[in-house]
Amino acid sequence: MVEADGSVLINLSSPLKSFVAGGFGGLCSVFVGYPLDTIKVKMQTQAILGETHPYTSAVDCLRVTIRNEGVFGLFRGMMAPMIGSSPITATYFYGYEQGKRWQQKRSGEDLTLRQIVVAGFVAGLVPILFRVPSDRVKCMMQTQHTSSLRYTGSFDCVRQLYRSGGVASLYRGLGATLMRDIHSNGVYFGVYEYILRTASPGKRREELHPTLIIFAGGTAGISYWLTAIVPDTLKSILQTAPDGKYRGVVDVYRDLMRHEGPKALFKGIGPILLRSFPSNAACLLGYEMALKALNRIFPSD
Repeated sequence: MVEADGSVLINLSSPLKSFVAGGFGGLCSVFVGYPLDTIKVKMQTQAILGETHPYTSAVDCLRVTIRNEGVFGLFRGMMAPMIGSSPITATYFYGYEQGKRWQQKRSGEDLTLRQIVVAGFVAGLVPILFRVPSDRVKCMMQTQHTSSLRYTGSFDCVRQLYRSGGVASLYRGLGATLMRDIHSNGVYFGVYEYILRTASPGKRREELHPTLIIFAGGTAGISYWLTAIVPDTLKSILQTAPDGKYRGVVDVYRDLMRHEGPKALFKGIGPILLRSFPSNAACLLGYEMALKALNRIFPSD
C-alpha cells in the first residue's frame, strides 16, 4: 500500500516477527561495528583510567591497541554484546512496533513522521533493563589491558561486578543510558523512515532495494550518534570509573568540564561516525531481510 502522495507506508508486522528480525539485525550490527566501538570506548575513558600514553587520535589508538594486544584486542568483550545484542535489538524493534500500534486509533491507520519519532522513544525505553548491564560489562572488558587482565571473560566480569556491588554495580550508568537512548532512538527511526518515504515513492516496503536500506540505515545511525555522543561519553566514563569516584552522571559532567573542557564530551566521535554507518546499515538491512523472509514463511492474515 502507498499513500496518496506516493510515499511508502509502514506495513505493520506482528511484534513477534519484529522481535525475531530485530535479533538477527542486532547480530549483524555487532559483528560489523565492534572493533571501532572498542576504539571509541578506549578514547573516551583513557583519562579517567590513567593511561600513561594517551592516544593522540583514533588511528593512534588503533595502532597502539593492535601493537600491545593484537587484533584480538579490538574484539575483547564482544561476547557480552553478542549475547545481549540479539535480545536487546530484538526488544528495540518490538518496542518500536508496539509504539506504532499504541498510536493507531484503528488497525492499519497510517502514521505520521512525528508518530514514528514517538514510537522511537518507546523503542529506546523498552530494552533498558538489558542494555545497561550489557554496556557496563562491554566497557569494562574493552578498557582492560593484556598486561593486567582483571577479568578472564564477560561472565567472569559479571560475577566480579555483582560480587563487589550487587545489582547496583551492574546497573551503574542507568541515568546516562536513558539520556542517550530515548531521544536518540526517536531521531534514528524518524530519519530512517523519512529517507525511505522520500526516496521510494510508489513502492511497497517489500520492494525497497537493499542499497536504499543500507543508505537509510547508515544515515540513521550517524544521526543517532550525533545526538547521543555526549550522554554516551558520560556513560562510558561513569561505567568504567573506580568504585566511589563519582556520585552520578552530573558529577561526571562537572569533573570533565573542570579538567578537560567541552571537547572531552566528543572524544571518540571519529570512530563512532566511522562505525555508525556500516553497523547500522547492517542492522537495518538484516532486520528488513529477516522480516521479509518471515512474512513469506508466515504470511499475516
